Amino acid sequence: MSQSKAPFAPVAPGGTIGILGGGQLGRMLAMAAARLGLKAHVYSDEEDAPAFQVCDAHTFARYDDEAALAKFAASCDAITFEFENVPSATTALLSKARATNPNARALAITQERFEEKTFVSGLGLKTAAFAAVSSRDDIAGAFAKIGAPAVLKTRRLGYDGKGQAKVASAQEVARAFGTFKGAPAILEEFIIFDFEASVVAARSASGDFAAYDPVENVHEHHILRRSIVPARLSAAQIEDAKSIARKTADALDYVGVLAVELFVTKDGQLLVNEIAPRVHNSGHWTLEACITSQFENHIRAIAGWPLGSIERHADAVMENIIGEEAADWKALAAKGGALHLYGKSQIRPGRKMGHITWLKPKSAR
Repeated sequence: MSQSKAPFAPVAPGGTIGILGGGQLGRMLAMAAARLGLKAHVYSDEEDAPAFQVCDAHTFARYDDEAALAKFAASCDAITFEFENVPSATTALLSKARATNPNARALAITQERFEEKTFVSGLGLKTAAFAAVSSRDDIAGAFAKIGAPAVLKTRRLGYDGKGQAKVASAQEVARAFGTFKGAPAILEEFIIFDFEASVVAARSASGDFAAYDPVENVHEHHILRRSIVPARLSAAQIEDAKSIARKTADALDYVGVLAVELFVTKDGQLLVNEIAPRVHNSGHWTLEACITSQFENHIRAIAGWPLGSIERHADAVMENIIGEEAADWKALAAKGGALHLYGKSQIRPGRKMGHITWLKPKSAR
């Protein structure tokens, strides 16, 4: 376990939380801050960012605009981000002016898939077998190590199935690598799993830690369709999942909420797939089913407050509203669940436009 730094001065009610990124996660973080009497200043390079609709102040500027970033930092008491592809130079600049969490190391590791897998393996946690493919010269050796079937992924960027291809031969690896235009890649063993799960957890600057109950995730076309809690996990697997999240957060000296995505194999093993250094889509159910949501606990952690109770008082199913499904908002409003629409001005195929969460009495499981 790493040694945590001394806690920073807490941000009192009336203070301002800076949020890099103006999507739905930034929107829900701003709303959580307001619930605690804190203000939110959202910085985004998208002019119609959904989070702009619910914050006290916003800045529309590029992430490399140093003058805008300096002005933004001066207006905030603490800074965080809602997506992991924030340029490292941006967070480095901001962290000189204000406490910026999660920290730069956590961001750097989770932005780069090979670094992330190497880090996770170094903690003694299980992952799919993997090999770097930095150039065409690496392809034969990497495929000989991993075998078929495998998945080639870009080492940076890519989400919801973007920037990856399933491959069954070295020739297919070469073709896929060509479509990545020479971007560094990672070749991973293709895991035949029973189901996918994730665990969302919060950690404070003093090292206090709390993990929500793991969820079972169902994907359609590589996009999360629904998250179900409780998951089909044994008591031992639940504790294992929470232990994985704690070991990861402690090793990163992490402050805030993170998610660890897992493959659950048919023989019951938990393999780490990815780490998300932020609040996560599979944790949206916590808004209605827990005393303190993932969004509030993230704000609490980065503002230097005590973590709130993660007690779950209900079973839940969270389902994403994707693309054109959002057009029939009257039908969605009549479904009876807790409806969240993200205020996005354009409907696009595959775009997450909102979500609905259904609750039922907590089961004994």
